[in-house]
Amino acid sequence: TPEGGRITVRVHADRTARLAHLEVEDTGPGIPAAERERVVERFYRILGREGDGSGLGLAIVREIATQHGGTLTLDDHVYQTAPRAAGTLVRISLPLSEAAPD
Repeated sequence: TPEGGRITVRVHADRTARLAHLEVEDTGPGIPAAERERVVERFYRILGREGDGSGLGLAIVREIATQHGGTLTLDDHVYQTAPRAAGTLVRISLPLSEAAPD
């Protein structure tokens, strides 16, 4: 996310689907739809992008989610009300425990 950008973190439960969602949304340059499947592969970096990074972050997050019976999905800003210029929403969905408090 560039300087002056914004990162928003949300956590909410979907009791009907019995899932907890952790969402991280940013106002960065976004991830092209054609590359979303690849950016969760180890060491993959979007071509033509400057900046630090090893290409491991999303791969690690996906593996942790999978180990806990969950999923990782990538999408455009789905909550943004103004016209979307760029940005990404990363959602980790995990199954709720039978003993989850209300």
